[in-house]
Amino acid sequence: MSVDIAADPPDLDQTPDEAITGTVSAAEAVLRRRYGAKIQLAEPEDLGGSTHSTVVRVRVAATPFSLPRTLVVKRYNQPTPSEAFVREAVSYQLFTALTAEERMCPELYAHDGNAGVIVIEDLGRAPTLADKLLGDDARAAERALLSWARSLGRLHATTAGREADFDALMRRLSAARVKGDPLAVNGPAAIERLPQLIEDVLGVTTPAHVFERAERTRWLLATSRHRGFSPSDLCPDNNLITSRGVRFLDFEGGCVRNIMLDAAYLRVPFPSCWCAFALPAGMTDAMFAAWRAEVRAVWPDLADDSVVLPRMLDAQLFWVWASTFWFLPRPGEPDAPIDSHLPSPRRSVSLAARWQHLSEEAARAGADNIVEHSRAVVDALKRKFGPDLTLPMYPAFR
Repeated sequence: MSVDIAADPPDLDQTPDEAITGTVSAAEAVLRRRYGAKIQLAEPEDLGGSTHSTVVRVRVAATPFSLPRTLVVKRYNQPTPSEAFVREAVSYQLFTALTAEERMCPELYAHDGNAGVIVIEDLGRAPTLADKLLGDDARAAERALLSWARSLGRLHATTAGREADFDALMRRLSAARVKGDPLAVNGPAAIERLPQLIEDVLGVTTPAHVFERAERTRWLLATSRHRGFSPSDLCPDNNLITSRGVRFLDFEGGCVRNIMLDAAYLRVPFPSCWCAFALPAGMTDAMFAAWRAEVRAVWPDLADDSVVLPRMLDAQLFWVWASTFWFLPRPGEPDAPIDSHLPSPRRSVSLAARWQHLSEEAARAGADNIVEHSRAVVDALKRKFGPDLTLPMYPAFR
């Protein structure tokens, strides 16, 4: 789950129990329309959901068809097809059309835009990547991270060349109202406005040539040859570690885009997430190598450092600038944790680590202008929020 930058408002007229009961009833109606017969669901279990959706696990109590023993139902509070619903339903449709070996997410059983309901396969009670990172087993957390990185590479490789299929499904479900990468809206706006923000908050002036370099990262949002499906929200709690490998969840931002934006999640890491602690030395390099081993079979040029590393630096620069605009405390705001209810580092601590890492990667690439500016931001964060902004490691590695 990423931090909700612009979530739909919750339905305040329903209690949690009413939301769950309504979700089950709506799912039964959708399944009846899908299969042409009554299917009874029972024993709903609240799986958390969000401010704009209810998610439950249900038992299939009665059905004339061969269905799994349990299913997962997600119901959006606003029943008309929202952009998030369209992206999620289309994403599951895309993967459900693939073979079981290629499918790296739950299978879709039914969906209805007017009801705002999606019914998918229940993958059981497998731990998430977040569970592993917040646990106490370093080896298990390391294996989970490497498995996740490899799976992300396979996800990209498997969906290479399927953009036309994805777009056709989007047009069918949304009448072309929803298109492109959702990051294309708030990402460039964040980059455009960050220099003024860090000058106001930190007293750091952004040189024109540095701003121009950041502005050029917008190419990542344009058409390129390195394109594959992206869940968009790759945060650790949206990835199940199952006996069949990693399975990706939560496709509310699902789209086809430049895979470098996802790969940079390995290097920042997790720039839009609450669960954004530090990793052991060498871990991000190992994750990147695991991802790269999968994608270079489809894009052989990504085996060439001169091709992939400059693109990775651009993607890292994009995420650091965008996440700084989203999370830097404004005047009068406390330097609070990224999420007030979940284990999260303070915003200043997380941002200082990202800018420091950016300066190191830029130094390796010989991008001296980025190095100087990044170090200036780190120094200003320390002056503003305290000299010790060391980002703690994930609990599994402490």
